[in-house]
Amino acid sequence: MTGLGAQGRRRLTRRSLPSTPIADATVATADVSSPPSVVTALYLRTKALHAEAERTGIIRSLLWGEASRAGYILLLRNLLPAYRAMEHGLERHRESPGIALLSRYRLERTLAIESDLAALCGERWSEEIPLLAAGEIYAKRVAHAADGDGMRLIAHTYTRYLGDLSGGQILQRLLARSLELLPSELTFYDFPHFSDLDVLKADYRKALDEAAELAPDPQSVVEEGAIAFSMNIDLSCAVEAAVLHGSATVAAVE
Repeated sequence: MTGLGAQGRRRLTRRSLPSTPIADATVATADVSSPPSVVTALYLRTKALHAEAERTGIIRSLLWGEASRAGYILLLRNLLPAYRAMEHGLERHRESPGIALLSRYRLERTLAIESDLAALCGERWSEEIPLLAAGEIYAKRVAHAADGDGMRLIAHTYTRYLGDLSGGQILQRLLARSLELLPSELTFYDFPHFSDLDVLKADYRKALDEAAELAPDPQSVVEEGAIAFSMNIDLSCAVEAAVLHGSATVAAVE
């Protein structure tokens, strides 16, 4: 596979930068006379981390059109275990109060990521693309969040799914332009069963709030969101370092 050409590496203007696909950055308007909703509290708690995520690691490179195909592939491969763990947890708790409100949306991304990896680097991608320590740690944390009543998964669905429905849609277009990726290589960002993603995003945000209201400890959901962001930042930096400092396996997918 080829890396970015000169045109693909053209720097994007700051004005054109989207929100990162790590999380939904839409500011929920809070009534100052009442406590903020959990989604608003998540936004406020993770706002600084969100800004840091945009400025660091492979995410920064992707947003500025400076990443290589190898970097994007390595990121995708290392996000996959976290999605698997999250979606396994959602399925496990799908009849539980709270989680049932989220599971009904069926936003699973695992199969789409696997399809994209196969399209990008062949059916042997799982053998050829390394799973970094940061990817393993992130997946283990998500699996841990599924323990007990599973309510901390709310934070991870906020971090991942709302992000995929928000900045992820813009990132899809950036990747098509800067890395010349084909639609068959970008199905991760497609939600073909939903006709209006803005409506879906609003409905899912409402479901997150309703689910979190049933959590015995809503603050634990908020703090789990901060942990999720921190682990995404760690993974982003680990991917960038692996590409910059090199491994023969990563270089082989270029």
